[in-house]
Amino acid sequence: MLARIRRETCIWEIPSRAPICNCLMSSAGRADMLLDVSEIELVGAGGEPVDFKRTLASHGLADLLPNGLDQDAWTLETTLDVGGRAHRVRLSEGSAGTARVDGAQRTLPVIRHMLRLDEDLSRFYALVAEDEELSWVTRGAGRMLRSPTVFEDVIKTVCTTNCAWSGTVRMVTALVENLGIQGRTFPSPEAMADAPVEFYRDVARAGYRGPYLQAIARAVADGELDLEALDGRSDLPDEEVAERLLALPGVGPYAAAHVMMLLGRYGRLVLDSWTRPTYARLAQRKTVKDTTIERRFRRYEDFAGLAFWLYITRDWVPDPRT
Repeated sequence: MLARIRRETCIWEIPSRAPICNCLMSSAGRADMLLDVSEIELVGAGGEPVDFKRTLASHGLADLLPNGLDQDAWTLETTLDVGGRAHRVRLSEGSAGTARVDGAQRTLPVIRHMLRLDEDLSRFYALVAEDEELSWVTRGAGRMLRSPTVFEDVIKTVCTTNCAWSGTVRMVTALVENLGIQGRTFPSPEAMADAPVEFYRDVARAGYRGPYLQAIARAVADGELDLEALDGRSDLPDEEVAERLLALPGVGPYAAAHVMMLLGRYGRLVLDSWTRPTYARLAQRKTVKDTTIERRFRRYEDFAGLAFWLYITRDWVPDPRT
């Protein structure tokens, strides 16, 4: 179990949660059981290995509803909205070099997307291979588990700003349980847009974030905002993506940098009240200036933020070699 202290920004701990039931009632009123079993080869687009455990534990949002991460069994359970129906899925390690997927076959493309198997990190591995403090990464670390949609990652990130982790859990749990399909999936932009102001104020208790969350949802639902176009697979330059994120209500430099990491745009360092002192501790210093941190990872160019993140989170997953 990861024990991280969150204060101003709070995405870093991945607390344990009891396993979730193996079935749910779909929107059609039928039990959606985990009947299908498939295996996905854990290989990146560049032929590089994929570390299953480090992908699941890559950041704290991975354990917010509708996800549930069991770090003892190393399984991830989630409920996906596929075609307007709720589908329960369980991920676990399969045979050598694979992930086992218990769930409907139609969820497999979404699972592959979440695991970032379409991403090529081979160039990043070549950059860190000669770094004594980061060469361990080449064994398959570095994939930031993403949500099925950019919308979900943006909303969850806004819910992490300026609050304790318990507040983030409360807000996201309220969104899922009250606005998701059968109270199991992450809500659609339309569902969030239609929720009354009182829901954000009295149920989610989102505080000043409530109007921001609703404004983002309405812009997406109305077609005025296309968050999915910001994905790292698009041709948009990183600077333009950063500008678009910073223009969103409730998104500042920290939130923009974090969302960009989840978009597969790794040039910016996530510098906040947890990452700064963590780096200083690992570097055996009392404090470290941001410019000093940025200079340390500048050699990794457009992967600088990812190299920094892996440097400070190495101990999140036990190293089997030690």
